[in-house]
Amino acid sequence: MKNRRFTKIVAIVLAFLMLFSIILIAIDAVTASARVTRAEIDRLREEKREYEKRKREIQSRINTIEFEKMTEIAKKQVLDDRIMLTGLEIDNINETIDHYITLIIEKELEVVQAQGREDDQLSLYKTRVRDMEENGVITYLEIIFGSTSFTDLLARLDFVGDIMQADEKTYNNLIIAKQETTAAKEALEVAKQEMEEEKALKEEKQEELEMQLQEANELITRINATLDTETALYAEVSAEEERVQREINKKVEELRRQEEAARLAARASTPRIKGTGQLMWPVPSNGSVSSGYGIRLHPVFKVMRQHTGIDIGGSHGAAVVASDSGTVITSAYNSSYGNYVVISHGNGITTLYAHLSSRSVSEGSSVSKGQTIGLIGSTGISTGPHLHFEVSVNGSRINPLSYL
Repeated sequence: MKNRRFTKIVAIVLAFLMLFSIILIAIDAVTASARVTRAEIDRLREEKREYEKRKREIQSRINTIEFEKMTEIAKKQVLDDRIMLTGLEIDNINETIDHYITLIIEKELEVVQAQGREDDQLSLYKTRVRDMEENGVITYLEIIFGSTSFTDLLARLDFVGDIMQADEKTYNNLIIAKQETTAAKEALEVAKQEMEEEKALKEEKQEELEMQLQEANELITRINATLDTETALYAEVSAEEERVQREINKKVEELRRQEEAARLAARASTPRIKGTGQLMWPVPSNGSVSSGYGIRLHPVFKVMRQHTGIDIGGSHGAAVVASDSGTVITSAYNSSYGNYVVISHGNGITTLYAHLSSRSVSEGSSVSKGQTIGLIGSTGISTGPHLHFEVSVNGSRINPLSYL
């Protein structure tokens, strides 16, 4: 019977110790997570300062006489760079706000834990004060004068000293617990205030972005002010688009040779991802076609021309995804397409995504079907935010709707 009781007591003690260890681990994990979150916020702030520096440099270019002497297309590229940086600033702020949300949750937990420790210490302190009030100081005197010998007196004096030290420790622990609670509450309020400041800054940046987009659109509108400018720019844009297609065909052929060589050698270090042959809609927000494939009146140059893809409407900053798995063969900017990405899906099929506000993939990287590769914008020769989407098969552009 005694052995069973002893075994049961040991089991209870072990269970309590395990529970206590789990609580300590959880607290340590929360504390470590908070440190990481604050470190991420500091990193994002440094990133934000870099964006601000680059924007100041661009604004300095815009304010110079040299900027006024630039061609309209060159001016548009400078404005596009500024819009891209403002968009990156907004992304940075959104990420910072997400970290603040996590940080605030952690700080709220720290407040609860600190308040619990303070309540426990206050309860201990109250109990000790109540005992002192009930027994009085005479208790100490009774302990001392109740000694039966000098040796017993010394022992009793040590005992009284231990009691007084314990009382002092209880009081000091209460003060420390109060200070920890106050510090936790203050840290929580600081995190909340900083998050509100980030939200206010986001609104400012959104307004700034709208003004920059309007300025860029006005520049595009002015491009066709004279027939000479319009004709020259149209020729320039058409030549640029043809150059891009030749570059695409060249890279597709180069990629095919690399894959063939790797296959024959049976030692491909980075296997290429090929698509399924069935393309998905590249704008998850389900933007509709605002301009189809084929002969149309160019919205800027006011001339009839072959539209080599389709335009899909969407709000500035909406996600653009890879229509199929494949390898990124181009991620660049040019005066016509603005920010654009080209993906090779194998079997001679490529897709092009143009006028992006920003690009999130680099040349040579592999992408999966549905992966975000950039955001809708209005860079290059564009009359408002939309995605220009092209499909090429064996070097020839075709109607994308045939594959979508």
